[in-house]
Amino acid sequence: MTAFNLKKYFELQTIEIKNRIKQFNNKLYLEFGGKIFDDLHASRVLPGFLSDSKLQLLLKLKNEAEIVVVISANDIENNKLRGDLGIKYEDDVLRLIDNFKSYDLIVNNVVITQYQSTFRVNKLQNILSEHNINVVKHYKIDDYPNNLDLIVSKNGYGKNETIKTQKPLIVITAPGPGSGKLAVALSELYHDAINNIDSGYAKFETFPVWNLAVDHPLNLAYEAATTDLNDKNKIDPYYLKSRNKIATNYNRDIQAFPILSQIMNKIQKRNIYDSPTSMGVNMVGFCFNNEEEIKQAANKEIIRRYYQSAVAFKKGMVSKSVLIRNANLISKNNIDFSIRPCIEITNKLANQLNMNITTFTLNKNINITGKTSALLGSSSAALLNALKYLANIPKEIHLLSKEAIELVQNLKVNVFKSKNPRLHMNETLIILAMSAKSNQYAKLAYDQLKNLAGIEAHCSAILSMQDIETYNHLNINITQEPKYDNDTLYHK
Repeated sequence: MTAFNLKKYFELQTIEIKNRIKQFNNKLYLEFGGKIFDDLHASRVLPGFLSDSKLQLLLKLKNEAEIVVVISANDIENNKLRGDLGIKYEDDVLRLIDNFKSYDLIVNNVVITQYQSTFRVNKLQNILSEHNINVVKHYKIDDYPNNLDLIVSKNGYGKNETIKTQKPLIVITAPGPGSGKLAVALSELYHDAINNIDSGYAKFETFPVWNLAVDHPLNLAYEAATTDLNDKNKIDPYYLKSRNKIATNYNRDIQAFPILSQIMNKIQKRNIYDSPTSMGVNMVGFCFNNEEEIKQAANKEIIRRYYQSAVAFKKGMVSKSVLIRNANLISKNNIDFSIRPCIEITNKLANQLNMNITTFTLNKNINITGKTSALLGSSSAALLNALKYLANIPKEIHLLSKEAIELVQNLKVNVFKSKNPRLHMNETLIILAMSAKSNQYAKLAYDQLKNLAGIEAHCSAILSMQDIETYNHLNINITQEPKYDNDTLYHK
């Protein structure tokens, strides 16, 4: 039994969303936060929740739902990137549409917010139009969101183009935050009200979990994941005042609620929601099988986020304040690094041997290490050693022939002009896959790859992007010490 009850979650969450649809006479605009296809954060902190569980939830609502993708013209012009995928927002719009359609989910509309006619915006518009996707233009409103009389008027939301939708559930998603999902929903509420359609709005976000304490590890893990946005968990004062109950929300939603409430009341002529928490439909907090295990997973995630911010600071990608906030989350909540034994083992061995070390912590706290050699990087060595352990292969057995490794090294150095001849993890796995055809031990090891998913790992130096991508594909929770294994200025 997993710590998180996914079956119960699907049942409760679909019921909650369907009830909210009924509340608004079968027309609900659902602002969908977070990642739909690859929510790795949720899968790490909620053992049993899968990275595509949000997609599976949408598929259970398939008959009622259609999807609207939102992108800001400003993000198109500024070449904004999705940090986890390294692709531009406009490319992610196309990726999202392709993914939705591959599951037969309806997506007919893309809204460009803050619309302006530029070469880059028009290029995206043309691509979408050629593929029969409607492009809906929403325009900038002066003094938004403060000038209520202008916003809720024909010169505010009224000048936006309307979205032609057919289904009772309109899921509004985007490549990332700041795209304008909420403004799109409010604009549609305005146009529906003009046309005497009694539609409504709700918000779907997994974190923070509203019915858990502000300092619950699951909510602290969310805070650790958003320190660059300066998000902080807080008690929702509006929920407390109206219901005399404590609920957790985050600072931006709480700060925005008074204005948001005024806009919605002006559109719909009545008070729909008494708090930002009541806008949500999140049922995650009712689906625990083992809360202690979830707390442990969340604490591991907080440590992982600390190391992630330390490496980002070393690379000059975040300010020191982000690193300090993550360090404070660990110290103030007495989180013990020993819950990830791979960290201490790696660092102790690296100091003793004066070389790069990687440690994998397998199930039942079995720790497998790998060290840098002339042939392999430490992550590749740890990977092979872990696979051998899982497949019960004797240590003295070589999974890869020295000749095959040297051929790839020759290709790297002499053809691709790489300065590092040692094999990265992806290169190691390619040779392993090719060897599996003729080497029974390589086949046994290869078949164990699936059993690495969800394990913890630590490396004594900053990894290459190649290795990080492989860790992500294998679903291994990797952390790195914030230092390079050489003194060069340029690092890939």
